Amino acid sequence: MNIVVGVTIIALVIGMGIVAASLYFYKLAVKRSSKSFLSGDPDTEIAKEWKRHAEENQQWLSRQSYEDVEIQSYDGLKLHGYYMAAKQPTNKLAILVHGYSGQGRDMVSYASIYYDSLGYNVLMPDNRGHGLSEGHYIGFGWHDRKDYLKWIEYLITRFGNEVELVLHGVSMGGATVLMTSGEDLPEQVKVIVADCAYTSVYDQLTYQLKQMFRLPSFPLLSTTSLVCRLRAGYSFKEATALKQVERAKTPILFIHGEEDTFVPTQMVYPLHARCKSDKELWIVPKAAHGASILVDYDGYVEKVKNFVNRYIPV
Repeated sequence: MNIVVGVTIIALVIGMGIVAASLYFYKLAVKRSSKSFLSGDPDTEIAKEWKRHAEENQQWLSRQSYEDVEIQSYDGLKLHGYYMAAKQPTNKLAILVHGYSGQGRDMVSYASIYYDSLGYNVLMPDNRGHGLSEGHYIGFGWHDRKDYLKWIEYLITRFGNEVELVLHGVSMGGATVLMTSGEDLPEQVKVIVADCAYTSVYDQLTYQLKQMFRLPSFPLLSTTSLVCRLRAGYSFKEATALKQVERAKTPILFIHGEEDTFVPTQMVYPLHARCKSDKELWIVPKAAHGASILVDYDGYVEKVKNFVNRYIPV
């Protein structure tokens, strides 16, 4: 075997390995499927606290009346959501956006803030590829931003031009509302709250490749992004909240846990810095990813209420 043939064979083997790994990581991260790798250790104190909190949330939801609502996405998917009418008639409404591999019902603890403390109507959609919504892939907020434009349109059509809207998202939901912030939003969207959002899909997956698999981003992330472009219609680098917040006109409250190691805390600083609209940043001491509301519930409620009331007066 001459050297050229040997090098060619080695290159083919390496190439086939990269392709196989890219398909694997697309299935792991982007394709709609069970994400068992996120389950973690069920015996940790934070896991036990989340379980208790989730049980309380579902008990709270079971005592409420809600309506199943549906819209069609910009690309023809059926999207599902849970709508809760306020106890007293109001034109104020919160749209709550869940995180990666979750569903609308996971946002109950945030729903209770708007429903009980602020007296708002509440909508909790299932993102595409999640819950009862259609879709074979996870949009990581990028395609979802267009879905939320459709939800906003639906609410304005249903409740009239006087409706006043808040977008509140956590984790991937936080990135989703920030990606939505850069779109041409109607004047009815008054406030955005982004809790533990990532800067971009590329940055987040780069970080997770290193954390979970001890792998560098090149070349695997680029090739997986190509697979995502072919199968889901977007690339990891284009799915960025950083560029979107530069175009934002809506006031934004940024929240992030001081001890977040899933979406690292440092991601919030460039997001806040690049935001051109009215803004506020709250770093929650001792809070891990998505746990700010657990660590300081009263502070969380007070911070959200004060910021929202600044732009949507009581």
